[in-house]
Amino acid sequence: MYHVNKQGYYGEFGGAYIPEMLYPNVEKLRQEYLKIMGEESFIKQFNQLLKDYVGRPSPLYFAKGLSKKHGTKVYLKREDLNHTGAHKINNTIGQILLAKRLGKTRIIAETGAGQHGVATATVCALADIQCVVYMGEIDIQRQAPNVARMKMLGAEVRPALSGSRTLKDATNEAIRDWINNPVDTHYIIGSAIGPHPYPDMVTRFQSVISEEIKWQLQEKEGRDYPDYVVACIGGGSNAAGTYYHFLDNEKVNIIAVEAAGKGIQSGESAATSQLGKEGIIHGCKTLLMQTQDGQITEPYSISAGLDYPGVGPMHAHLYRSKRGTFYSATDEQAMKAGLELCKTEGIIPAIESSHALAIFEHTTFKEDDIVVISLSGRGDKDLDTYIRYFDL
Repeated sequence: MYHVNKQGYYGEFGGAYIPEMLYPNVEKLRQEYLKIMGEESFIKQFNQLLKDYVGRPSPLYFAKGLSKKHGTKVYLKREDLNHTGAHKINNTIGQILLAKRLGKTRIIAETGAGQHGVATATVCALADIQCVVYMGEIDIQRQAPNVARMKMLGAEVRPALSGSRTLKDATNEAIRDWINNPVDTHYIIGSAIGPHPYPDMVTRFQSVISEEIKWQLQEKEGRDYPDYVVACIGGGSNAAGTYYHFLDNEKVNIIAVEAAGKGIQSGESAATSQLGKEGIIHGCKTLLMQTQDGQITEPYSISAGLDYPGVGPMHAHLYRSKRGTFYSATDEQAMKAGLELCKTEGIIPAIESSHALAIFEHTTFKEDDIVVISLSGRGDKDLDTYIRYFDL
């Protein structure tokens, strides 16, 4: 009911709205991805790299300080402890193995906060494959450490100079590149967005997160599901992976936290569920922030990874079907929540993850509720933003 159907739709959202030039590439991927991902040799290689290279399983940490402060049981799924500092590496490992099996010799990617770019550059170095990462000019400025990491890993970082010069525009540039290089190039999309089969493929690679949560909770709490599972959402790959194994379990409340920026109605926001209506972006039908005549509205968030004007089709379906509850946190609420985690648990989170932590601003939980929050990334890349914001 909440998973993708054979046509690539989640309810009314999804599909593959692509230029004719890209059809052979996307169709080949659609025909092959499940077959390749089901091969014993692929599964073995994927799991081996997750264990020995990425450092999985990532811990499920009982946050005593946060639990005491908010009067409930808070667990943090520590994706920030993965190699490269975020959940993004789970997907790039899977996609580079897939690309090799499809005979591709060149990789392109888009990135906003830079974590997906770093994760893509990392696996390209590992696989000895040429890597080009598109990044908005503004994001290049505000995420300088990640740009340096990509270059050290051997990737070419190309600036997107059009539009708002952020994630949306980097994605546009990557798609243009792919149209011009359809034969030798694989596009590693970093989020649960894009034409089918990308949203499902990325979600499956990220589903290792909820797979681990199940057995980790069984060990710690004697049951394999939480009462609430919480994640921040831009395109939504960390959320998709965190929710995946709980989608059909109605006992689990699914919570998504979007970026409200300076306020939902401020004109500077990325709260797609509140502000969006049906539209097509980057190859799929989803909820999209747009003007009356269908022009995409520029999103805004203090977090470079959440300022995307759309949301993955799975999440659009979760919102529309009311399976998921969607909140939005302002810059101020997210920054405050991030600092709270620093001082309460000694963990500096990525600003994206801080939006998920701001859930306590919006709702309260019962004392015996088990609340699992995806800590999707660490805060190293955001130190400059934290320093400026809090005048540290």
